[in-house]
Amino acid sequence: MNTGNKGQKIVIVGGVAGGATAAARIRRLDEHADIVVFERSGYISYANCGLPYYVGGVIEKKEELTLQTPKSFFVRFHIDMRVHHEVLSIHLEEKTVTVRNLETGQEWDEPYDKLILSPGARPVVPDMPGADLEKVYTLRTVEDTFRLRDKVAREGARSAVISGGGFIGLELAENLVEMGLEVTLVQRPGQVMNPLDPEMAAFIHTRLRKAGIRLILGDSVKAFAEEKEGLAATLGSGEIIRSDMAVLAIGVSPESHLAKDAGLELGLKGSILVNDHMETSARDVYAVGDAVQVKHYITGTDAVISLAGPANRQGRIAADNICGGDSAYPGSQGSSVIKLFDMTVASTGINEKTAKAEGLNYDKVYLSPVSHAGYYPGGKLMTMKVIFDPEKDRVLGAQIVGHDGVDKRIDVLATAMYAGIPASKLKELDLAYAPPYSSAKDPVNMAGFMMENIEKGVMKQFFYEDLADLPKDGSVTLLDTRTPGEFRHGHVEGFVNIQVDELRDRLDEIPKDKPVYVMCQSGLRSYIACRILDNLGYESYNFSGGYRLYQTIALDEEAASQAHPCGMDK
Repeated sequence: MNTGNKGQKIVIVGGVAGGATAAARIRRLDEHADIVVFERSGYISYANCGLPYYVGGVIEKKEELTLQTPKSFFVRFHIDMRVHHEVLSIHLEEKTVTVRNLETGQEWDEPYDKLILSPGARPVVPDMPGADLEKVYTLRTVEDTFRLRDKVAREGARSAVISGGGFIGLELAENLVEMGLEVTLVQRPGQVMNPLDPEMAAFIHTRLRKAGIRLILGDSVKAFAEEKEGLAATLGSGEIIRSDMAVLAIGVSPESHLAKDAGLELGLKGSILVNDHMETSARDVYAVGDAVQVKHYITGTDAVISLAGPANRQGRIAADNICGGDSAYPGSQGSSVIKLFDMTVASTGINEKTAKAEGLNYDKVYLSPVSHAGYYPGGKLMTMKVIFDPEKDRVLGAQIVGHDGVDKRIDVLATAMYAGIPASKLKELDLAYAPPYSSAKDPVNMAGFMMENIEKGVMKQFFYEDLADLPKDGSVTLLDTRTPGEFRHGHVEGFVNIQVDELRDRLDEIPKDKPVYVMCQSGLRSYIACRILDNLGYESYNFSGGYRLYQTIALDEEAASQAHPCGMDK
């Protein structure tokens, strides 16, 4: 790579994932560059994703949150890292930034040859009464984390209200419960975890409730008020929830006021507009991380994706280009994973909600494989949903909820999507197998088999949302192929029970002139039944996801409807 621009002055606004990565990469490419990083907080490189785990005591030492200090950065890279320094304004014509030392109040103009903006994102704090009270917290910086930890560990908080069911809200809920707090989580949408579709989020709702978390969906906090013994949160429904503390975790918005004031072009949600080289609309000014607009890798549409992985890669790309390279950012897939108690939840690409909103041609498959070979002890069920375009044979997205092996499968799917491997070719992936880790036909292979069957017309499906519209006048046959014992423990109204192993001997009970809608526990036995029926001249449809998925959704809907009687003063 050409490093001929020796001695250039590079100013970076903001550290953490994007800014610190860019600084270190520039030094590795150019030993002569004069690099200075201004960070408003007291920490230039820290484990942002680890903050909830320090609050909960899983990460015990403050020092473990800090990946680098200004001193260690200087010793290794000879980079001038200045914490407690805030950049107040950018002067594009003069190529300077105005900086304030937050400890002394001193201000000056710092010149640059190249400028990288990595300001990140700020927590959304709604304009409502009581949002600024001392007992109402946000969690974004290391300093936020220390304040929260002190409230929980030193002051002995016993209860908390969390507003928001995204990554931070859920991880914090888990950690507070593990510390013995009574937690209520309030989420304005009807589900937690927006990257998931509602039926997949239902598995999370069940686990949160099992952990003792009171889950209030479809409602939001409208006001906080301080009381003698704590805090009162008033919901839109009129319910009042009393607790010792509250956390606002309803999302983040791009920290783009510097760019806006300087006249840089802005994009979606006020984010900073950049091209694929991470260049802004101003010459010699780059931007990376949570504050920038990117292209979604799957749809090609504009997106703002606040994740550490993309921020790191963008910082590296900006550094490459500043040092004479030609690196481009292809877009973000939004791959993510989260631990919730003993559960792992992961996703990549787009969900069904997005596919529908974008008007894309799509289909979907559900499967419930075991994490490793069934005969090896300790296997755990996972639920997978894969969304694909059957005409283009292209995987659009995937969601997995389970325990062991979830992260492995989502990473294989994310890699396949990025590489453009056709959906039907997933069946051919040569993945590592040993009984403690997988099955000879890995869950990713199984998803490929299913998508190929749909594309070739070998399998036709119906879904949970179709059940209500199935005729009840006898014009179709509704068939449950589980065992009689399973059927007795619960079934969908209107379905008759003929277990799959008896199907061939009881075909006279199934009219041949009517479509047959078939269900089992996971979708496998019903698929086998459909193949028997189709080969004998019937028209059959397989219930995707099986009774296990149906029951999870139905129980979640029932629990949600009973979650909070309006107007109750808890």
